[in-house]
Amino acid sequence: MENHTQPEQELEKHDELNTEVPKGQSEEPTEAPAKEEIDPLKKLQDELAETKDKYVRLYAEFDNFRRRSAKEKLEMIQSANEQLLKALLPVVDDFERAEKSYKDRSDKEAEGFALIHNKFKKTLDQYSVKVMETSVGTVFNADLHEAITQVPAPDEKLKGKIIDTVEKGYLLNDKVIRFAKVVVGS
Repeated sequence: MENHTQPEQELEKHDELNTEVPKGQSEEPTEAPAKEEIDPLKKLQDELAETKDKYVRLYAEFDNFRRRSAKEKLEMIQSANEQLLKALLPVVDDFERAEKSYKDRSDKEAEGFALIHNKFKKTLDQYSVKVMETSVGTVFNADLHEAITQVPAPDEKLKGKIIDTVEKGYLLNDKVIRFAKVVVGS
């Protein structure tokens, strides 16, 4: 066995001698001197391009943030108004019911009541609250109306259309804040 290992060692030494690099040549390739002169310029140009890209992205991100913040602020103000105006809608309904009961009276109390009701309506109009149109014969729209019941239509033309309005619906800036409760013909 000892004889067998010696030839292997000799082969390894022979391979090492053949892989030696001749004098005057190095194992590592040398870079051209012209490349070294361009390298700093190229490096600076790359850094400049990278910095410009970062700047443009940062500016765009800030612009998007500014727009998003302004939009959120506007939505917050509108939603705060929306909650208040939703709470006032039952008061509007009460005013309308009371106005119907005072209709045949013509004393100063009824007149004062009508003035307050008109002022209240103008205030709602000022904040873009509008009454939804739900006249008899209007096509039922599930996006605007809430069907509380269906009754047989007195006329063939009223099938699938509004027959009666139980409670008025309201819009705030063309957004439904209360659905109109209606009776639909079937």
